[in-house]
Amino acid sequence: MSKQTTGSFTLPGESGYEALTLKLAERWGADVIRDSDGTQLSDEIINAGYGIYSTICIIRDHNKWASRNLEKLQQCFLITNPKVAVQDYVSIYLMEDFFTEQFKVNDSKEALNYWQVFDRTTGEEVPKEQWNYERESGNVVITGIAPWHKYTVSFMVYRIWEEISMYNHTTNHWDKEHLMQIDPMYTETQQYLLDWMEDWCLHHKETTVVRFTSLFYNFAWIWGSNERNRHLFSDWGSYDFTVSSRALDLFAKRYGYSMTAEDFVNGGKYRVTHIPAEQRKLDWMAFINDFVIEFGKKLIDIVHKHDKLAYVFYDDSWVGMEPYNDRFQEFGFDGLIKCVFSGYEARLCSGVKVNTHEIRLHPYLFPVGLGGLPTFMEGGDPTLDAKKYWINIRRALLREPIDRIGLGGYLHLVEPYPDFCDYIEKIANEFREIKELHHEGKPYHIKTKVAILHSWGKLRSWTLSGHFHETYMHDLIHINEALSGLPIEVQFIDFEDIRQGILQDCDVVINAGSAGSAWSGGKHWNDIKCVDLLTQWVYEGGTFIGINQPSAVEGHDSLFRMAHVLGLDEDTGSRVAHGRWTYKVRDEHGLVPEGASITPKHGIYLTDGSAAVVDETSGMITLSTHAFGKGKGIYLPSFEFSWENTRLLLNIIRFAGNELNETKYITDNLYTECAYYPESKTLVVINNSDQLQKTTIETEYGKQTMELEPYDTMITHIGLTKSV
Repeated sequence: MSKQTTGSFTLPGESGYEALTLKLAERWGADVIRDSDGTQLSDEIINAGYGIYSTICIIRDHNKWASRNLEKLQQCFLITNPKVAVQDYVSIYLMEDFFTEQFKVNDSKEALNYWQVFDRTTGEEVPKEQWNYERESGNVVITGIAPWHKYTVSFMVYRIWEEISMYNHTTNHWDKEHLMQIDPMYTETQQYLLDWMEDWCLHHKETTVVRFTSLFYNFAWIWGSNERNRHLFSDWGSYDFTVSSRALDLFAKRYGYSMTAEDFVNGGKYRVTHIPAEQRKLDWMAFINDFVIEFGKKLIDIVHKHDKLAYVFYDDSWVGMEPYNDRFQEFGFDGLIKCVFSGYEARLCSGVKVNTHEIRLHPYLFPVGLGGLPTFMEGGDPTLDAKKYWINIRRALLREPIDRIGLGGYLHLVEPYPDFCDYIEKIANEFREIKELHHEGKPYHIKTKVAILHSWGKLRSWTLSGHFHETYMHDLIHINEALSGLPIEVQFIDFEDIRQGILQDCDVVINAGSAGSAWSGGKHWNDIKCVDLLTQWVYEGGTFIGINQPSAVEGHDSLFRMAHVLGLDEDTGSRVAHGRWTYKVRDEHGLVPEGASITPKHGIYLTDGSAAVVDETSGMITLSTHAFGKGKGIYLPSFEFSWENTRLLLNIIRFAGNELNETKYITDNLYTECAYYPESKTLVVINNSDQLQKTTIETEYGKQTMELEPYDTMITHIGLTKSV
């Protein structure tokens, strides 16, 4: 175990459990105690000498005011499921598929102006003269239409139960009032919130940090009426929940054109983050960001006026405060808190330009986890959960610093789990040692610089649109997770960055994703200039790594626009009568470690036979390299995070940067990793497995061989070794 240290830890306190709160605060070395959703801090806790975080959700704790101003609740567009007309009219019940405790139809005159009815068979909008809304029945009746065509209604609703409160409420079986969310887009709401913020600060003199549970607008989370499909749609990067008739009117005044319901519902697909944004969506995002920054700053200024710090929780109602937006610093936030399940989420937090970066660990102190499985209840194993989360987070913390860690939820739930309390003590001390190493100097990294290319670029650094468990099906999220703990400099770029010359600062460009997705790039690959610039860059010595359907777009001589660089392409059916190049599989550089597993993809073929096939599965290519001028094209049909595949990715990047023979500070056991801090001459070695592992690291001071217990960390100074 590491030496006992204190500080940099935020503990969730709980009124009624004062003795437990103060005991664990001392044991875990906490310097701050916080409240959580559903808990309060007693005077005994507040006056115990700790810093106090007070959690506020600025838009949802105002039911009394909201009840008097129901027209100022937050809103969104919904779309009915397509209904087939069997005659020349059809009646559609709007709320048939939606959770009525979350939504209520907004049939005001202003809202009705934005409703739309579509013939989905033809794709044409039905004129307003042909449909009528019946308030009493909640139906829209459409007349004079074509039998056997499909019809939908896009309509506006009030959101009458704030989604995070709704989730917490249903998860914990709370028996209390549903919280509504109010929309600051309305001037009356703004004045109310400014007055409320001022009054709140006056009555919470003990608070040292105001912890904004994000700001105004939640990610889209649409619940259904049927428990068999309760979560109809969720997208943590979506702007679908920022809509109101006032916002739409203000947007039209500023931009000179009007957004429509269809711009949001997109025929039922919605404008998901995983698809490249059209200009209309980008304009709407900019409009919302401008508003959130302008009004959010006013609230933060009030907090600062009362000599308190303002931190923001980057989850829940974060939409409109993109942390990698160039304007984010205008808010004036003193810190950012990120709940993390994975390494890439820790990297997301560490790269934001604020003074304090804090991560909230999992498991959250709730009876069940986000997936509904037991945690702090019978059948749960919170200690094992904590270990599995920590090993992914820890490797990212070795690469980039985080200032604080903490927990959230109901502290009393940990009492029956002494092993969990022991493990959190271990984590807290381990974290503080890692943090101190960063203070002494940056860790060693290889020379090869990597850029991730997708249509969002820097704006969505280290993320897609949610946590790992919600976006696991995307290759890129797995790549982000693997990269988060590797000794490699990583940046995120878009196609405009390429046009502006960013490639001169890159050695490797990774493009990964399905054809048409924001991550592969979609229509951006129609830009001949970008293709030319990338082609020239590879020819002059760069490496393009393509995964799944990189650079894919229809309408050209090849599906992959970079097929000439990769030396292969994908046949979607047009080449079934064509011959195929034969090849021999050779891993002459030893790139593929034992246990690495890449899922093959049908239809991948060599374009001219010059690419080298390094690995295959069932006769299908799973890794290839292709010399192109002084550079390389490398292809993988998929990528899924595992320790074996993480080592494969590291090998490929080192090979791309001509560093494969440089083995310093790389463990010879792929289930272990290390970070070396030259300034303090300190080597940290971690065991990412649940098995005892032996590993050797070549250093400038000779080889270091050590044995690590499951999940363990070892810190080695020159001439001194200790286990934490």
